[in-house]
Amino acid sequence: MAGGKETPRQKMIGMMYLVLTALLALNVSKSVLDAFVAIEENIQRGNITQFERGDAARKDLVQEMNTTLDDEAGKAKKIKIKQYLDLITKIDKETGVMIKFIDDIKLKILEKSGENVKDFGDKKLDKIIWIKYNSKKPLLPIRMNLDAVQAKDQFDVPMHEIIGSDIKKLEADKDGIKLWKKFNAYRKFIVETTGTYKEGDNAKWNVKVKDINTFKDNSDLTSQINKMFNAPGNKVNKEDLAALSSIYEELTKKELNDHHEQKDIHWIAKTFDHSPLVAAIASLSSLENDILAARVKAVNLLKSKVTTGEYSFNKIQELVSGPGVATAGEPIELKVTMAAYDSDNNPVVTGPGSIVVENGIGTVKTNAANNGEMNLSGTVTIFNKAGVPKQRPWSWKVQIVQPNGSIALPELSIMYTGWQNKVVPVAAGVVSSSISVAGGSATPASWSDANGNYKGYYVNVAQGTKQVSITLSGKDKDGKSRSFGTFRYKVKPFPNAQVSGSTISKSTGFIANVSLGADSPFTGIAFNVIGGTIDDVPFSGKAIPGSAVSKVRVGKKVAIEIFYTRNGVRSQVPAQGILKVTN
Repeated sequence: MAGGKETPRQKMIGMMYLVLTALLALNVSKSVLDAFVAIEENIQRGNITQFERGDAARKDLVQEMNTTLDDEAGKAKKIKIKQYLDLITKIDKETGVMIKFIDDIKLKILEKSGENVKDFGDKKLDKIIWIKYNSKKPLLPIRMNLDAVQAKDQFDVPMHEIIGSDIKKLEADKDGIKLWKKFNAYRKFIVETTGTYKEGDNAKWNVKVKDINTFKDNSDLTSQINKMFNAPGNKVNKEDLAALSSIYEELTKKELNDHHEQKDIHWIAKTFDHSPLVAAIASLSSLENDILAARVKAVNLLKSKVTTGEYSFNKIQELVSGPGVATAGEPIELKVTMAAYDSDNNPVVTGPGSIVVENGIGTVKTNAANNGEMNLSGTVTIFNKAGVPKQRPWSWKVQIVQPNGSIALPELSIMYTGWQNKVVPVAAGVVSSSISVAGGSATPASWSDANGNYKGYYVNVAQGTKQVSITLSGKDKDGKSRSFGTFRYKVKPFPNAQVSGSTISKSTGFIANVSLGADSPFTGIAFNVIGGTIDDVPFSGKAIPGSAVSKVRVGKKVAIEIFYTRNGVRSQVPAQGILKVTN
């Protein structure tokens, strides 16, 4: 029955409407009408629940106002509470107007269908009205008992009063078009009112919305709503965006729809077209449920900006703690949680060194000892609404280690000319590290292989170099440089590639490939065969036809040389091998 995002319960109700309406069209028995009565009863109970939820949230703010101290901080908080209570009062007033307007439509179609809506009696089975409208509770819909309705299957009156005579055109003086306009106006009012307010001395949020009633599907509707909130002139609090979007979506109906093989039928006409009296009332109650649910979300959103309860919490902050240093391969354990705090009343934190408290979190800064274990401790204190302190001790142990460093070659313990040797420096007790190379050059780099991701240096060694020296240094958090020693490595030429394969077929030939062999520790190498010679017969590319050895006797061995590039650079020495000739 509704567009936008619906709850599973709303979807279920909508499906039941469709099924039961179809069954009614087939003139099914009175039991089908009774099913509509049961649906309406469930919706009415849901409306009461939504009303009570919204009132409970509002009352929490009122109680907070009454129990907040009149000191300097308390007075500022009361001003803040009053601002949001004033917004809720505006929302409740408009919500009450909408509920009464819809209830009046229910009473009208009941009365014009010949039903008695003047008498009432709570839980009396022969009365349609159990609890009539109460001006002291204007948001609470009239409590009805549709079991007592005699003309349950009456469909002329609801259609005439809500739509008119033709579903293709809503009549201007009928309740349907009035309801449509008021419903959309309410959506605009509640979203703009909830999202427009001043927070603190600087933040002023402003929300303006337009009518979105044409969309392909829920995804398209969400996209249009996001675009609307991000439009020039809007300044939406990011913390409110999800709730405001949800309120708008749940109060959105697709204006034009397909209905009984007819195109572009208005939502009002589709919903109340030849709708039995009890079904029409259930549809109207469902709209009240949408309105009351939106009110609950709006009130809770505004309430969330003010702390309630014995202790004051109105903001949340993620907290992560864990080791600052870890060794490769060892387990890492982090503690992740969400902390709540009062942005108007930060905790008081004591401890060693300097302490700064922001966003509900105390940051303690002190200097590490020379060695051994440090036991840091202090207290943290929060205050309840009556100003009574609640203090807890805290402690934390820190193991102090001496700065040390090392050089790790993840591939080999020697270096090679003609190759970017991968070097990973490791230095503990510093915030950054670097290396200097004697006998070569170092370029910062990062790479990945089957063993993991690395960040370090490519070290290139000059031809003719016999030994490379690498000096490791680092800087601590204060910017002071520290040396961790010099490390020396022997130098060798980079290995030549080997021929992959041992036989060549006279019928299928041979595909020439080269590699460093299965035991090579190197990664990131790309070989590309250019050509070569086999039995002194030249060839180009990888494919060697069998005709190249057609004159060679089966079982005889022939020599092969393969020219190739390694990572785009042509090798000066070809890969050499011996192949056995086969059929």
